Amino acid sequence: MATPSIPSTLVVQIDGVEKQFVCEAVSYELEDESFEGLLVRAAGVTASRPGLLMVPNWLGVNLEAAKNAARVADERYVVLLVDMYGKGMRPANADEAQVLSSKLRTGDRSLMRKRTQVAISVLQERADEWGVDADRLGAVGFCFGGSAVLELARSGADLSGFVSFHGSLDTPHPTDAQNIKAPVLVLHGADDPIVPQEQVQAFIAEMKAARVDWQLVVYGGAVHSFTSPMANVPGVGEYHPAAAQRAYKAMDDLFEEVFKL
Repeated sequence: MATPSIPSTLVVQIDGVEKQFVCEAVSYELEDESFEGLLVRAAGVTASRPGLLMVPNWLGVNLEAAKNAARVADERYVVLLVDMYGKGMRPANADEAQVLSSKLRTGDRSLMRKRTQVAISVLQERADEWGVDADRLGAVGFCFGGSAVLELARSGADLSGFVSFHGSLDTPHPTDAQNIKAPVLVLHGADDPIVPQEQVQAFIAEMKAARVDWQLVVYGGAVHSFTSPMANVPGVGEYHPAAAQRAYKAMDDLFEEVFKL
């Protein structure tokens, strides 16, 4: 499991325009275990901005996740990309990712929550240093990361909003939804075989029972991983450009509302 090579300066094309981002490795500890996340922010922007915790897909902190963090950040936010597995634990393929992610998603949701919670603490503690408005923080996640962000919301994290992109919606603790303190936005592919309709309906019932401020946006023709240009498993995980663009806009709309931008 080799650590990916992520440059300190990243150029990413957003809406047809090449933009430059600064990437900074961020080391922190949890229960005597070392982690290394990644801070991503637009180069040359000095004004304080809202901060977003971002949990990547099951492949973790790699170059593609950094590019996606830049897409999420644009010039609006500062993004802290979370290390969910531990420093140096970087899956090279889906098989390795399955092993690592399963230990959290199907094995220990409490540990999953702790690993996102500690990253929020890091973002809060270093907010001034990073040009982050500590009073305006949110969380986003993709696939496995979407599931992690929903668990973070269920833990009662004091953030302004939570967004899941094509994440699993199930939880072993549905009554914990009563702890959710901020709006939840779920962006879901209508034909996602990884998240069956039964799971979607259970999530809806969970949100209703807890009287959460929630939205579920379903994109026709989209399957799992529809925002990822690297997804290429027909009928299972595929990039859907139109759905991806609409989903990112839905995310921005929510954060513009809750952050009062």
